[in-house]
Parts: sequence; C-alpha cells; structure tokens
Amino acid sequence: MVFSSLIFLFVFLTANLIAYFAVSPEKRNNVLLIFSLVFYAWGGPRYLLLLAGETLVSWLFAIRIDEARAGYTKRSEKFYLVCDLVIMLGCLAIFKYLGFFLGNIKAVFGVPKTVPGIALPIGISFYTFQLISYVVDVYRNEVRPQREYWKLLLYSSLFHQCIAGPIVRYETVADQIDNRKITANDIYMGLRRFSVGLAKKAILANSCASIADTLLPAGVASLKAQTTLEMWLGMIAYMLQIYLDFSAYSDMAIGMGRMVGFHYDENFNYPYMATSVNNFWRRWHISLSSFFRDYVYIPLGGNRCSTAKYIRNMAIVWFLTGMWHGASWNFIFWGLFYGVLLFIEKTLFKKKLQKIPAPFCYIYTMFFVILGWALFYFTDLNALWTFIKSAFGVGTALYDLTAVSTFCTNAWLIAVCVIASTPIPTIIHKNFCKKSKVFAAISEPVLVIVGLGVCFVLLVGQTYNPFLYFRF
Repeated sequence: MVFSSLIFLFVFLTANLIAYFAVSPEKRNNVLLIFSLVFYAWGGPRYLLLLAGETLVSWLFAIRIDEARAGYTKRSEKFYLVCDLVIMLGCLAIFKYLGFFLGNIKAVFGVPKTVPGIALPIGISFYTFQLISYVVDVYRNEVRPQREYWKLLLYSSLFHQCIAGPIVRYETVADQIDNRKITANDIYMGLRRFSVGLAKKAILANSCASIADTLLPAGVASLKAQTTLEMWLGMIAYMLQIYLDFSAYSDMAIGMGRMVGFHYDENFNYPYMATSVNNFWRRWHISLSSFFRDYVYIPLGGNRCSTAKYIRNMAIVWFLTGMWHGASWNFIFWGLFYGVLLFIEKTLFKKKLQKIPAPFCYIYTMFFVILGWALFYFTDLNALWTFIKSAFGVGTALYDLTAVSTFCTNAWLIAVCVIASTPIPTIIHKNFCKKSKVFAAISEPVLVIVGLGVCFVLLVGQTYNPFLYFRF
C-alpha cells in the first residue's frame, strides 16, 4: 500500500484519522500502533515478525545498557551495544545483501551452485537504522531507554515513515510519544503539507517517470537506438522524478505526522539549488546523511585525523551509503563516485570553488549530479556504459526528428518540474500574500482543495504509479 493509492487515501488514512480522533488522548497511541502494524503487514505479513523482533532486540539491549551503566549487571554497556549491532546489521545483511554476495562469489569461484532468492522486507533499511540510532543514543546517554516495548514498536513501525523515511531519531519523538498536543493549526498544516507531497507524486513525479522509462529503456540493444538528446532528456526526467518522488513521500510523512502531533525533521532542502557537491549532500536526504555523519563518520575520526585516515573514513562512509541504497555494484560505484568528488572538493578545490561565479558552480554541480543519477539508474553496468557513450555522442546520432519531437512535447513538463524543485513557487506565493490579506486568507485552502481534487482525478484513471523504495 503506497501513500498515493486510492485505497490508502480513501480507506486506510481516512479510517485512521477517524479512529484516532474518536478515542481519548491516552488511547491514541494504541490506534496508531494497530494501524501501523496493519499497514506494514499489508506489504508482507510474515515480515511483520522481523520488524517486531528487531524492535524487541533493541528494546532489551537498550534496557541492559542502562542497567549496566547503573551497576545492576556485570556486563559493560559496550558489550550490549555490540550485541545489538551484530544482530541488527546481521539481519540487514542476510535479507538485503546475502544474495548479492553469494552471487558474486559464485561468479568468481563457481560455488554455491544455487543462490537463495530472499525477498527484501519493505523498509528494512529505514527501521533498522532507526533502531540502531536509538540503541546508540541510549549507550551515549543522550536518551533514556523506553521501558514499554509497545511504545518502542510504535516508534519503529509508525506508518508515516516506516517504509520510505525520513529516518526519524528516537530523541526527535521521545517526548511526543507520551505528550502530544494537537491544535487545529497542526491538522491544517499537516493536511497542506500532505497535499503538496501528493501533488508532487501524482502530478509531477509519475509524469517524469513515464518520460524516463520511455527514453531510457531496459536492455543494451534498446539503449543503443536512442540519440544523445534522448539520453540527456531521459536522465534529466529521472533526476527530477527521483527528487519529486522521494521528497513527496517525505512531505506526506511529515504532513501525516503533523496531523496527529508528531513533528518530524525536514529531509530535503531544494538539493537542485546546490552550487557544490558538498552542498548538494547537505540538502539531499538529510536524515540519511546525518545518520552516517553522526554514527559512522565522526566516530571513525571525521576529518580531524591524518590524511590517510580521512581517506579511509570517506571511503567507508560512501561505500556504506551506496550499499544502503541497494545490493548492486552500481550503487557501490555511485557511493564511491560521490566520496571521490567530495574528497576532491574538500581538499583540492575548497578555496577555488569560493572564487568561481555561482552560475558556473551550479552547472558543474548539476553535471556531476546527473552523472551520479546515471550510476544510480542503471543496475546493468553494460547499459550504464552504453548510456555514457551515447550521452557524449559516441556511436550514436546527436538527435533525429523523433528526439526533437519528444523534446518539444515534454519541454513544458520538464520546465514545470524544474520550477517545482526550487523555492520559486513558495516565494511567489508569499509575495502575493504580503500584498493582499484576502488572497492570503483564501489562497492556501483553495490550493489544497484544488490540488487534492486534481490528484484524485489523476489517480482514478492512472495505472502507472511506480514505488521507488522496495529496494530500500
């Protein structure tokens, strides 16, 4: 069940909100937990046991860490932390990476004869990282352990963000689990944010996905038939799709959380406005970047160490960042690609970039971001190599009449999506609101109602509604 489906909007979410506000405040967590477990079980009931089991493990070890700190047990806090990390990362490795590693071993050594096909539990990377951050924060004495198991299960399974993020740290919602005050403004602001996300997904992201899938077909033979213009147009469409899609789900998660009193941190900050690769990663998937920074990069020593260790730290972080996104070589190369770029920026070009005019910095950044998305898109490395050659005019025509027609047909949509990926719409709306109090009072409710109406109309007749997060 995805947020942009009619069954979610008209049945699940509607029933959840009605039930939530129909019960007394002290029973609302129970309603959220029941609906969250049903939501997760919808995508694979058997993996609900995995989610509950990982939560149980983290709940027990966090309590043991606290007891060891107080002197109630003979084991040290570090022992329980290591045990939790081994189990949590072990589960992630088995379900997400075992097939990948065994497949590569078989390709080299010929064994094992059969590589087991293990289905990937939806959202396992998100909730595993959340639970790891919880236990580590308890170990660091930054949060108190949650003594009630079902409340920690509520945290790990909250359907708003369980399968598509953002990665919510326990400290962000620890107090809100027990103490939430919901105002009419919270409900309205949450509905508005949800509407923005739904419009991004249903109107813009799905349209970009259709263009990208058409212009970047699967298979090397099909790719070779594309012109250079079609390659770049297709990759730009994919670049816009993945941002609008991913940020849309974050918008919807933040909006739904706000409706019931949870305040999640922002996950995107107009990443395609960045003027350096470093700045791009400060704006893109902020919850993941901050997780690796706080729980991997800084504990390894960050950049306050020798050059050799700094290179090691960067390599580890970006290797893990690539692996987090999927069990495939292209994701590993994608992560290391950014690791190399960031190392070069921070060591060789840091001062030089500050002297280059912003427009040139922007062009440089977007060029490498697009190349990065090519690495991300093509899981087949032969197809990736075909794209790179064609994108730079090697062995293919620069354009033909079909390519020009495709460009002209989709140029308006690409332009709209580019504008939607910037703060321009927000700035224009705020300026109009400043000039007219009447406009300020009626514009937002009207936009919300119209936006929801358009989304519902599109979703009723839309059969193409891709979900990008199964691999995570």
